[in-house]
Amino acid sequence: MLILAIDTALDACAAAVLDTDSDKVIAQESLAMKRGHAEALMPLVARVMKQSGVAFSALDRIAATTGPGSFTGLRVGLSAARGIALAAGKPVVGITTLTAFAAPHVSEHGEHPIISAIDARHDHVYLQAVSGHGESLVTPRVAPMEEALAASRFGAPYLVGNAADLLAGRWPRDASPPVKVDQQAAPDIVWVAWLAAAVDPSVATPRPLYLRAPDAKPPADRLPRAAEAQTT
Repeated sequence: MLILAIDTALDACAAAVLDTDSDKVIAQESLAMKRGHAEALMPLVARVMKQSGVAFSALDRIAATTGPGSFTGLRVGLSAARGIALAAGKPVVGITTLTAFAAPHVSEHGEHPIISAIDARHDHVYLQAVSGHGESLVTPRVAPMEEALAASRFGAPYLVGNAADLLAGRWPRDASPPVKVDQQAAPDIVWVAWLAAAVDPSVATPRPLYLRAPDAKPPADRLPRAAEAQTT
């Protein structure tokens, strides 16, 4: 199976082509960035595809991260993945950033839980916790720091994600300390690709996982004006 994976959810713009038959990623590129994903993504995808030597029509599946993450970044990545999939006549799947952060550690040391955390600002994180074998302990949610730190009840964890250091710095003193703190600005695109190979396209739909409404909202005083404009 040949898979093109795309990630623009957080502070990177990345793509990779995975060949599951040869058990390797045959091309990949990742650029650290906080903004500018829309301008960077398609040239990056073109470079990765050229490096891989694979035609778009030869792909079996296209994948994109679905969040949580930047609202703008998610739209860029998902729109690109859907467009490529439509043009190539291939299925497109979605992989959450929280799962992608956790994936490298699942079954590595099965006795330790894995807590994925992404900075949601305002003393909140996007949170997910799974056992060392992948069973759900805390379903994806936006949570205050107190709730995230309460996941210490599951035992000494792996802390992963771009808020891993944030959690580690406030870890309860009376709890078992983290086994490892894996601070990353964005998930590894290679793991996004491998997860995309494993999921069921009918379940892993390419829809954004926002978990909360955007911070930016139109001013309330504009709503009556808009309504008034529609009646004139």
